[in-house]
Amino acid sequence: MNGRTARNLSLGIAVLLGVGPLTATAAPPVVAQSNHWDVRPLANGFQLTLRLDEPVPMRASLPLLEVDGKPLGVAKQSPDRRTLTLVSTDPAVLKARDVRLVWSGDLGKESGKRRAVNPAGSTDADWLKARRGPLLPSDPGTPGKYKVDTAEYDLGDEAVYLPGLKHRAELRGKVYSPRGAAGPRPLVVFLHGRHEVCYGEPTHPSDDEKPWPCPSGMKPVPSFRGYGGPATALASNGYQVVSISANAINGWDSDAYDAGAQARAELILDHLALWRKWSTVGGGPFGTRFAGKIDLQNVGLMGHSRGGEGVARAAVLNADRGGQYGIRAVLPLAPTDFARATVPGVAMSVVLPYCDGDVSDLQGQKFYDDTRYSVGGDTAPRSTVTVLGANHNFFNTEWTPGQSVAPSNDDWFGDEKASPCGAKYAGRLTAKQQQAVGTAYVAGFFRLQLGREMQFLPQFDGSDSRAASAGKAVVRVVSQAPLRSRRDLNHFDKPLPAGAVSGKLSAAVCAGVTAKNLRASTPTCMDTEDWGNAPHWDTAWFAAKTPTTAVTKLKWTGTNGVLRVDVPAGHRDVRRFAALTFRAAPDPSGAPKTDLSVRVVDGHGRAAVVPVSAVSDALVRMPGNNEVGLPKNLLRTVRIPVPSLKGVDPRDVRAVELRTDRVASGSAYVSDLGFSSPGLGFSAPAVLLPKLSASSVTVKEGDKGTHTVGFWVRLSRPSIRPVSVYVETNGELGESVGDLAQHLVFKPGQVRQKVTVPIKANTRDSYDLPFNLVLSAPHDALLDESFGHGLVMDDDPTPTLTLTNLKTPEKAGVVSFGVKLSAPSDKYVSFSGVLKDGTAVIRKDYTGVNDDGTGPADRTIDAYVEPGKTTGDLQVRILDDKLKEPPETFTAVIQQVDGAVLKIPATLTATITDND
Repeated sequence: MNGRTARNLSLGIAVLLGVGPLTATAAPPVVAQSNHWDVRPLANGFQLTLRLDEPVPMRASLPLLEVDGKPLGVAKQSPDRRTLTLVSTDPAVLKARDVRLVWSGDLGKESGKRRAVNPAGSTDADWLKARRGPLLPSDPGTPGKYKVDTAEYDLGDEAVYLPGLKHRAELRGKVYSPRGAAGPRPLVVFLHGRHEVCYGEPTHPSDDEKPWPCPSGMKPVPSFRGYGGPATALASNGYQVVSISANAINGWDSDAYDAGAQARAELILDHLALWRKWSTVGGGPFGTRFAGKIDLQNVGLMGHSRGGEGVARAAVLNADRGGQYGIRAVLPLAPTDFARATVPGVAMSVVLPYCDGDVSDLQGQKFYDDTRYSVGGDTAPRSTVTVLGANHNFFNTEWTPGQSVAPSNDDWFGDEKASPCGAKYAGRLTAKQQQAVGTAYVAGFFRLQLGREMQFLPQFDGSDSRAASAGKAVVRVVSQAPLRSRRDLNHFDKPLPAGAVSGKLSAAVCAGVTAKNLRASTPTCMDTEDWGNAPHWDTAWFAAKTPTTAVTKLKWTGTNGVLRVDVPAGHRDVRRFAALTFRAAPDPSGAPKTDLSVRVVDGHGRAAVVPVSAVSDALVRMPGNNEVGLPKNLLRTVRIPVPSLKGVDPRDVRAVELRTDRVASGSAYVSDLGFSSPGLGFSAPAVLLPKLSASSVTVKEGDKGTHTVGFWVRLSRPSIRPVSVYVETNGELGESVGDLAQHLVFKPGQVRQKVTVPIKANTRDSYDLPFNLVLSAPHDALLDESFGHGLVMDDDPTPTLTLTNLKTPEKAGVVSFGVKLSAPSDKYVSFSGVLKDGTAVIRKDYTGVNDDGTGPADRTIDAYVEPGKTTGDLQVRILDDKLKEPPETFTAVIQQVDGAVLKIPATLTATITDND
């Protein structure tokens, strides 16, 4: 996540390829190339390799390879991060003119399909003087009554094996403790994200082929020390805080099937296991210092960047394993969400920095969207906190220039004076201002959820109450109150009943964006190729076919449009609720500013009318001028206090109407209409939910036709209600593995379903083909083993390669030794060796076909047999010297072969007969 991005272009297709290792042991021939990249054909597609002068930056976003403006998939990094490789089935790679690195979070930046920039339509000035809510009576960012003691522990760089990583990792952390606090205290664990692992110069440059532990002469980047602000604020108010290091995961996660989410979760639970011991019987570096001091049934997790996905996974993994730790609150900070996981049961607040230059698409928004209705009866609260003017890195002082010990940078890009995110623009937060905001919201969230300090509830209930220490920051909060504190009227994710819409107004359910239309039956919400501006509707890289958030899109051409939602009998008394709320955002294809009226009608026909603009700026376009991922199209809160509905009987509310009487024409998105009151609800590990797992399968390829491989998707126990989950294949599928996308529904009592993936058989020798079956966006269940691993084993014999001697006249020019396979193969069969003089002398009587005649003679020879063929060429060039002489000989010694059986070294003899 450190380092400026490469130039990023638009997305033309959504082809997802995995990050599994390539199976070839010798390089096939190059069929397209430039100075920095090449394309080589494989049995399952085309291997595209990009070589860079400098290591790839350590970023949270996934590295992609783009060909002529079209990203083809996730690239595998070499250990030194200077080489990126993927396998694609897209034949466009054969005609490639330009290959470059782009990032999953940046697609659409600096190019792509844009609307014309219209400064007159910009709303940036409005946001510089944006409305701010009331100050909280107590500031979560200020120090409390306890002095804070700090300590560190370090059990070694390779202290624990992480199965999700298949490598060993460090166990290292910094502890912040309230001095003199009596009794067990709530524990908050911080996990940093994906950043550079080591800094300095290696003593032996060849040592840097392994990313972890750090080579001699280099030091680990202490990312875990970068959250002193919120850690100190919490500890001074009586909380125990541990910030842990994850450099090993950052070093190795480019090989992980899920980009390291499982490994990060396992690392958190490994640290909690240490603290279970240290807080009971003691031991380790602290003796009995923490015995009786930590309450492991009251735990919160904060994860930054990929650490955000890690803490979300840790909360679910803990529930899957019986809830041995009381993880009750998670805060993903600028997080990734590559696989569309849900986090039910525990309180959650997702912090989204508007000027994030790394996870620029704010994909963490989907944690909120996907979880909010994922489990019936879920009583945990959740929210999103959008911080305008904040970037990705500055929440961590060790990622901030002028504060970090290792090199660091501002991850935003472009003109430093440009609105709204340039470093010197008035709306941009300085590093210290951003860190103050981070402290206020991280500390406030955990003090509310773990300590039940109710004075911080208005900070997260959507009323935009703010902490004084957050300064000038403009923050917008969307909140879902706990189930017992709300009454949902309409999610607006399904078609409205007949008669609900009248006048010159249309209302249609939409999901996704046009460039990534995943559901033909549902219209898309936006026409954009810039995924960064559509956080609700861009897809996840490991679950690209899972439908995105469905909302209702309103479009009107007159002031008489009405959308009416009737309140059913038995739900009409709303006196116990504080506000009527819904989410809304303007359609980016319309005017920058629009408006609606909300009309609430009681049983006597009396009505109260409130313009949205009077209570919220949700229908004001967010800042940015239709470029570089801005403005973000984010649904925001419209909150109308029930006491403000003058003249309406709150005991008998019959309908809520959205009316177009404010603006003659316009378009907007709406979602999640209901009455609610702020509340803590109940948050705990969701141990009672059944767990979904995908099996792993190995299957033989077969010889004829198309057959299927069966994965089992299982529930850990029967459920009394239907359970659903999305299932899809992902990885280097090639031509052998069929593309699958399916929505599985388990009927009550059903505990397993078979998912069949088509496999195309053949009789030719091929590489084994790994791929994944991915589970995402479950309903009424948790994800346990969410990645099933498939392997198609080639079952055909390796062909035998036969090479024969050569006899040729001197005048023949380019000739070939005999090359024949016993059977066609799906592999490129390659072999190589050297030329050796006999009575014939190189460059006098013969030469290699690639010898350019300069420098020492090139004696290397390389040859291959193409897939599907049985003959090839092992070529040499014969030189005609015009002298009468006896027959001369030289040899070709084959030293390496891949894809065929040949006893090596194999020596071939070439005989040149004179023609003078």
